[in-house]
Amino acid sequence: MSGTARLPSTLVAGLGRLARPEPVEEDERCEVCGSKILVDHRHLLELEERRILCACEPCIAMRSGVDNYCPVGTRTLWLDDIDFPDELWAAFQLPIGLAFFLKSSGTGTVVALYPSPAGATESELHLESWEALVARNPILSQLDTDGEAFVVNRMTEPAEHAIVPIDECYRLVGLIKSNWTGISGGNAISDAVPLFFDHIRRKAGVQ
Repeated sequence: MSGTARLPSTLVAGLGRLARPEPVEEDERCEVCGSKILVDHRHLLELEERRILCACEPCIAMRSGVDNYCPVGTRTLWLDDIDFPDELWAAFQLPIGLAFFLKSSGTGTVVALYPSPAGATESELHLESWEALVARNPILSQLDTDGEAFVVNRMTEPAEHAIVPIDECYRLVGLIKSNWTGISGGNAISDAVPLFFDHIRRKAGVQ
């Protein structure tokens, strides 16, 4: 692993908005053009600073792939048959049993995000470990660069795995950060993670 880094402050500052558990009664605005949008709207990823932006459908259509914007993913896949043995997990050297793996166009490699007192911490991964995981699970080769992530929860038995839009990852990170207390985080992770994975199951159509 080549090192860890905190996410840009502009992204961390926006996590609180995504962490809201329920829609709020206020005018939502597209953060690209300023037009009004529905409370239930999609997002764009601004690649340079990795910011999640609320966006209207015209901006998503016109800006995706240009001007350093990328649409967040749209699919949610629950993965029951992932082959991820303990020794391979250990090779990623992550300090917590919860992580999001994504292909980053900015680094040209695969990175992992995991919760910490500062919000999200980012770690670049040894490609050999990631390639070994993909060889066992070819579906991971289909991850959309920047727009979606492979999420792993090894804090439960059995472990849980899914492919989710990247804004769902940031939503969970923001929720954990907003409820983090003390050095260990208190109940921030144990409270948020089960609710998150219940939400992902419903989105994926899993009973």
